[in-house]
Amino acid sequence: MNNKKSFKLSIIIPCFNEKKTLVHLVDKVISSLKNYGYDFFELIIVDDCSTDGTKELIKENFVSKKNFQTFFHDKNMGKGAAIKTAKNFLSGDIIIIQDADLEYDPYDYNKLLEPIFSNKAKVVYGSRVLNQNRYETSGFTSKIRILGNHSLTIISNFLNNQNLTDAHTCYKVFHKEVFDLIDLEENDFAFCPEVTSKISNLGYEIFEVPISYNGRNYDEGKKIKLIDAFRALKTLIKFR
Repeated sequence: MNNKKSFKLSIIIPCFNEKKTLVHLVDKVISSLKNYGYDFFELIIVDDCSTDGTKELIKENFVSKKNFQTFFHDKNMGKGAAIKTAKNFLSGDIIIIQDADLEYDPYDYNKLLEPIFSNKAKVVYGSRVLNQNRYETSGFTSKIRILGNHSLTIISNFLNNQNLTDAHTCYKVFHKEVFDLIDLEENDFAFCPEVTSKISNLGYEIFEVPISYNGRNYDEGKKIKLIDAFRALKTLIKFR
């Protein structure tokens, strides 16, 4: 894989109640891809039974549009369920997980893709804290959230014999040959610890690159809660 024109990207965008950010996010994704010369791509948007008008916005802007696939859940099942839906319809050689909010910047795609493009790795994570003091990192909305992420990453590394700095980042990039081997089971945010554990079980190394991050708080639409940390811990133990 030594030429951008020789492969296709599949960007999975799970969304739930992201009417305020989705169109802007999609515009940034397409702008980034064109800016970096990635000519072959598809955006797979999966609405997880939104109630704020996101579903109607998707139908108005993206259904039947070139390079787009759109799917709609009849009930809210979670981020993992949305990714599982998209996984059944992928046609790309490389898969990128992209949240529908604006916490993560699609202009980091080139950094995320370079290790795969240059055959350094089959799996790449975008780390929000790599090469910096995580407790002084801007972007996170609280020290409590940083502590929780740090603690879960330490546990994940211990159980999976890995050395990650940010195991629960959204930005996860996979070569299709690896993603096809992963039988996803979890429906909610436990997708993250599940896939990290299963990559370890398969014997693949995860390559990290630094990314930018602009976190939201709950008033701005943040959805992950304390209960999800306990689910993550349970999932790490379950799959290890």
